[in-house]
Amino acid sequence: LDALEANLGTVLFDRRPAGSVLTQAGERLLPVAEGIETALLGAAEGLREDEAEVTGTVRIGAPDGLGNHFLARELGRFARQYPSLTVELVPLPRSFSLSRREADLAIGLDRPVEGRLIVSRLTDYSLGVYAAADYLAVAGTPKDADALAGHVVVTGVEDYAYAPALDYAWALEDRSPRRFRCASATGQLEAVRAGIGIGVLHDFAAADVPGLVRILPEVGFRRSYFILSHPDTAGLRRVALCRQFIARRFEEERRRFLP
Repeated sequence: LDALEANLGTVLFDRRPAGSVLTQAGERLLPVAEGIETALLGAAEGLREDEAEVTGTVRIGAPDGLGNHFLARELGRFARQYPSLTVELVPLPRSFSLSRREADLAIGLDRPVEGRLIVSRLTDYSLGVYAAADYLAVAGTPKDADALAGHVVVTGVEDYAYAPALDYAWALEDRSPRRFRCASATGQLEAVRAGIGIGVLHDFAAADVPGLVRILPEVGFRRSYFILSHPDTAGLRRVALCRQFIARRFEEERRRFLP
């Protein structure tokens, strides 16, 4: 980096005790460097004589509920097809950059309205209100949403709701002052399973958990999953194969997401 800065005659990084931060000049150079990296990656794949071999790493960012209760298993099967490929599944943070290789593919809850991305809808999915059978045996089953006032409701933490599609906590919290909040979808499912209270859960995740009962059928939600990739890396064989696999498995499991 020192040699690069000396050759260009400008400072690219502000070096700090906690790490380096791009200067304005560095920010201007970054898209060029990313373009060079993308071109080299594409050229390397094109030069491989053995087209059957897929190597390298592909990273997929996804919401924790989807990642834990569907993608971990499915991507494990994908990885078995390509022994030389490393597959990484990471939880989706509030913000990420596909162009900066923070992920090769990302699955989001809302269709992006800006940015140079390739976006397609994977599937719609449904959510409903659940409680543990043991909990209902002790606390009773509410007959309607207004009867939730006597129950603990399990919801997400608003400050950690990184997408507008996660706006369903009000359906329970507006009817009960007794609340337990957990930032992750998996944590909410575990809390409901443990009998902490009643919560809104993904139908596809709750279906795999013995002892959960869907209640209050009049309260339900329908949301969508979108898959995103960056045009500069979407053509890389490992990324394209992974995207095709994910899209196919969602299509094959559509009834699981919309039971």
